[in-house]
Amino acid sequence: MKIIGIAASLHAGSFITRLLDAAGGELPPGVGFEVWRGLGEIPAYRPGPGAVPAPARELVTLVAGGDAILLTAPEHSLLPVELTYALDWMSAREGLSGKHVAVMSASARACGAMWAQAELYKQLLGAGAVVMGAELVISPTWPHFDEDGRLAAPACAPRCAT
Repeated sequence: MKIIGIAASLHAGSFITRLLDAAGGELPPGVGFEVWRGLGEIPAYRPGPGAVPAPARELVTLVAGGDAILLTAPEHSLLPVELTYALDWMSAREGLSGKHVAVMSASARACGAMWAQAELYKQLLGAGAVVMGAELVISPTWPHFDEDGRLAAPACAPRCAT
């Protein structure tokens, strides 16, 4: 099994990017995990027969080779426009149709994270994805990571690995 991770953040050190990396470290042996880090380079979707830009082609190819997607939603209620572009490219190439997707988010205010997840769910379900699992919203103000970047919160680690 191979899971593709996508963080809905343009900041490499953001809490949700760290959460995605840590969740990947909690997967059982034999499960591959690859994080796509090209969100900042993804162009707006352009319909038609023209060439697919390299960042979009990379994303679509990576997702096609994976069995599932793990998305970390932004810490606020609005999705970054680049994430919408990425979802548009995947949807237009049937990359989300039937694909299993799990969504996690982190926010100091639970409402912002829940709204972001709800918006992501709408877009994912509209593209034919199979959205998996219960909502997972954690606060970035609590120390969830140890010095090695692994999940330190005992209550969180098992939920992230399922």
